[in-house]
Amino acid sequence: MSVTDLTPTPDSCATLRAAHEFSSWCSSPGKRALDWVCALSLLLAALPLMVIVAALIKFTSQGPAFFRQTRVGRDGALFQLMKFRTMYDGGRGPRLALTRRGDPRVTRVGRVLRKWKLDELPQLFNVVRGEMSLVGPRPDLPDYIRWLPADQHSVVFLRPGITGRASLQFRDEEVLLAQVPAQEMEGFYRSVLLPRKVTLELEYARGARLSSDIGILLRTVGAVFGGARQ
Repeated sequence: MSVTDLTPTPDSCATLRAAHEFSSWCSSPGKRALDWVCALSLLLAALPLMVIVAALIKFTSQGPAFFRQTRVGRDGALFQLMKFRTMYDGGRGPRLALTRRGDPRVTRVGRVLRKWKLDELPQLFNVVRGEMSLVGPRPDLPDYIRWLPADQHSVVFLRPGITGRASLQFRDEEVLLAQVPAQEMEGFYRSVLLPRKVTLELEYARGARLSSDIGILLRTVGAVFGGARQ
């Protein structure tokens, strides 16, 4: 799949949406309203913490406080995903898109942020702007989306999320990647992990509703603060 293939035509959008019978909740005004209200409220509440985190990142390692990366959004549109920077600016070791447990590129502060998922907080800005949802498939790099089997390309019709069914199922993804030889990590992710995650998200999207989104959010809070493993 080429870069241009990531932006489907209106006809192909309608055909694939019908074929996969995604729940109407996935693209409903109600879901968007929930995202906007909750994300804005969380941003206001978390602002003091975010200022402290940004300062810690700046004072403990060289580089910007925020990390931006091009990801594939709804209907194949590209957008700039925001995170707190957790790696040394410029990186140490090989320049890989994936991160595994024990990665030397991750800073001391970055390890703490990743453990508690605090590096994801800036994505609330992406949610407010409409580029992401609170619940949905994790947005991935264009190079990885191209490798998906044809029957999974419809995942690009869903608004990507901060958390989701696959995010919970593969919460320890960095541990799984650490069990694979470094030279095989990218291939393992493209051929094994990513298709499994997309399968979970497509299944979830077909029956998604308000209560299931709330359930995912509550399970995410439990996984982060209670140390739960899904």
